[in-house]
Amino acid sequence: MGKYTDASRELLEYVGGKENIGAVSHCMTRMRFVLNDPKKADIKKIEAMKVVKGTFTQSGQFQVIIGNTVSDFYNDFTAVAGVSGVSKAEVKQAAKRNQNPLQRVATVLAEIFTPLLPGRSYACRAEPVLGRS
Repeated sequence: MGKYTDASRELLEYVGGKENIGAVSHCMTRMRFVLNDPKKADIKKIEAMKVVKGTFTQSGQFQVIIGNTVSDFYNDFTAVAGVSGVSKAEVKQAAKRNQNPLQRVATVLAEIFTPLLPGRSYACRAEPVLGRS
């Protein structure tokens, strides 16, 4: 049993059970879910959990903020839930089915233009010209 086994069982119940999980992954601080029926998630109960710092939905993903220990939590969660985790790219792809057509268009535009924004990539940064401030 891992440190987060009990909390993982609780979260599994509150997201609507294994059958409601279309995909799950994690990033640096958050669990990223694609839920088959987002309405089944009990957000109030999830946010009341000690290990949870907050929740939000973005681009078809239901995200649960865990913090720096998310990797350990994720390992316990996938073991308890009996689900295989997927990459962030696969979660993004699966999440598109939870978006309406307008959200899909906005997501595509964001994916195209975000890398072009200044400061987003060191390769795109202009170097200062000598003698100028």
